[in-house]
Amino acid sequence: MQRLGFDDREAFLAWSRNEPERFWAEIMREMGVEWFTPYERVLDASRGLEWTQWFVGGRLNIAHNCLDRWADSGRVACVWEGENGATRTITFSELRDEANRVANGFVSLGLEPGDRVALCLPMVPEILPILYGCFKAGLTAVPIFAGYGAGAIAARIEDSGARAIVTAPSTERRGKRLPLIEKMPSGVEHIFVIGPAWEDFLREQSPAFKTLSVESEHRALILYTSGTTGKAKGAVHTHAGCLAQTGKEIWLGFDHKPGDRFFWLTDIGWMMGPWSIIGNHLFGGTIFLYDGAPDFPTPARLWEMIERHRITAFGVSPTAIRLLCKIVHELPEMASLRILGSTGEPWDEKAWLWFFEKVGRRRCPIINISGGTEIIGSFLFPLPIQELKPCTLGGPAPGMATGIIDGYLVCTKPAPSMTRGIWNDPERYIETYWTRFPGMWYHGDWASVDADGHWFISGRADESMNVAGRKVGPAEIEEAMMRHPGVAEAAVIGAPDEIKGEAIVGFVCAKPGAVLNPAEICVAVADFMGPAFRPREVIVVAELPKTQSGKIVRRLMRQKYLGEPLGDLSTVANPGALDGS
Repeated sequence: MQRLGFDDREAFLAWSRNEPERFWAEIMREMGVEWFTPYERVLDASRGLEWTQWFVGGRLNIAHNCLDRWADSGRVACVWEGENGATRTITFSELRDEANRVANGFVSLGLEPGDRVALCLPMVPEILPILYGCFKAGLTAVPIFAGYGAGAIAARIEDSGARAIVTAPSTERRGKRLPLIEKMPSGVEHIFVIGPAWEDFLREQSPAFKTLSVESEHRALILYTSGTTGKAKGAVHTHAGCLAQTGKEIWLGFDHKPGDRFFWLTDIGWMMGPWSIIGNHLFGGTIFLYDGAPDFPTPARLWEMIERHRITAFGVSPTAIRLLCKIVHELPEMASLRILGSTGEPWDEKAWLWFFEKVGRRRCPIINISGGTEIIGSFLFPLPIQELKPCTLGGPAPGMATGIIDGYLVCTKPAPSMTRGIWNDPERYIETYWTRFPGMWYHGDWASVDADGHWFISGRADESMNVAGRKVGPAEIEEAMMRHPGVAEAAVIGAPDEIKGEAIVGFVCAKPGAVLNPAEICVAVADFMGPAFRPREVIVVAELPKTQSGKIVRRLMRQKYLGEPLGDLSTVANPGALDGS
């Protein structure tokens, strides 16, 4: 702000929204992003706002900016700890050599720029060289949440068209070894399992590799997020877009300083995994990765690690805090902490205050961010220089022209990190994000601003559910329920949950002659989607309420389940079905 001549935060934010070309050019300069070939234009919207291209004519690479240029600095790139207490420290130099081996290995298999490589791994150190190895060779990395069931994993790998997958034989949770992928998806040419064979493969490769110069719009990542209908959506992200958004948020929102140690409790398969890695490594920062349960072997595990590894910035979901505040009473001092973060779902004031008072000792601002996989970043976040109140998101993030129309969160101008469509389905991209309010990005969240100008998110405006910070659409859960041989129809809703924020409640109709056991259906969902998405309750009903056109009215089912007034039922073809639900 001082360099640009601003002494007022709101004036700076207004300028960033109103002058996107100037802002994004300045933030890339501010962050020291290095280009192999300088860009000629900041943006080109000639194909329409929905298909805006950024930093036109420029060439760069995430791996050069986040890895290569720090390799001789002597800095630590990552500190890792496993649930069993094992630790590992990786320097940028070590990471560069390992990433080069990965890049050489993939190229030796015939993989070419643009080909996809899927990562289905726990939060282990190997994710870093694999991710950067893909970027170096111009390959597209496809991180997939390791906690999904076999069906959800296979669906995402198949949709991405990945030619190679890197996975692990198991993951460790609460002291138990759990198999990761029990059945490998078909159609993948090369399958690697972390272990001796993978190490032998890399040992054969050279530790030297010239990082590819790629166009600004070259695809870096496909990140999957659940849709309200149909299959999961693959959000497509570019090298320049990832650097612009993740770097901006770490630099401005989390006040990056040399010597910071940044820890976000997440997974490589969720947006916050790549976000943490790219955003911090752009500045040669150190990240902390943890692979394990947050409350094992003691409820104080998280806080002990923060103290032990001198973490300076820590981010977490409200669900985790709601769980931990009930079982942890005495916390270590954690004097190294200077900033806190959160995302994934709305806060409640009681949990927010516990996080602020007990973890941050009333000295650390909570940078509560809200955006999504589709923009690998945030529409809303507070700056650490502004006053905050419990649960707030501050306001529109720098450079994001965020607004509210009829209670819906929208964005009136494009940003560099907005997905370049939905992978394999451009029409669905337009329909999902750009049709409700033509010329504006519709994000699907309810938002509000209070009298003091503080912004808040109150939940999803569509039928998707937010289970412990993980967004999931009804269609995927319903598909899993339908895998039970006795289920004729299924519908799910999200119901308030004290710990998770929302829990899944299912309704099923039996096939003629079938007798349904709700517990068996819950198991079917967990097997297909993963245990995180096991329904809290499944209710057997005679029929599901539908419109005249056959659409299930989940909104009314949720209101009936919660005991809320139903209002107008004129569009429901069989209103009596609500009495059975």
